[in-house]
Amino acid sequence: MEEKSKYFVVKQKAVPEVLLKVVEAKKLLESERVITVQEATDRVGISRSSFYKYKDDIFPFYDNAKGKTITLVMQMDDEPGLLSDLLHIVAVYHANILTIHQSIPVNGVATLTLSVEVLESTGNVSRMVEDMEEKHGVHYVKILARE
Repeated sequence: MEEKSKYFVVKQKAVPEVLLKVVEAKKLLESERVITVQEATDRVGISRSSFYKYKDDIFPFYDNAKGKTITLVMQMDDEPGLLSDLLHIVAVYHANILTIHQSIPVNGVATLTLSVEVLESTGNVSRMVEDMEEKHGVHYVKILARE
């Protein structure tokens, strides 16, 4: 049975140190204070393998997410109506779709990149992502960026 991702909000003191260091390394790379992953991991004191293992699984949570843009990437089966179902979920949560990019399906599987703006009226974004993941035909949904 395929396990779907769940999202949790935890206080910083409950997060293992290695995960906090991954966030710190990502900030160094994003701010261009370092050029390579090796430099970032050396500076924060973790291995490159730890960085790569967790880099897509942790990011800072911002209470003021309203007005922010969230970019999601998902892999899904090439089934009629599935894209429409996913866009309907975004509409139900009152988020504003900014961009949609779907790759050409290969072996019946497509990659979708979706950027949404979180508005004052937008519901729980974590629940929106979970609802997308629960759709039959969706392999995974990951949050790529929050700006």
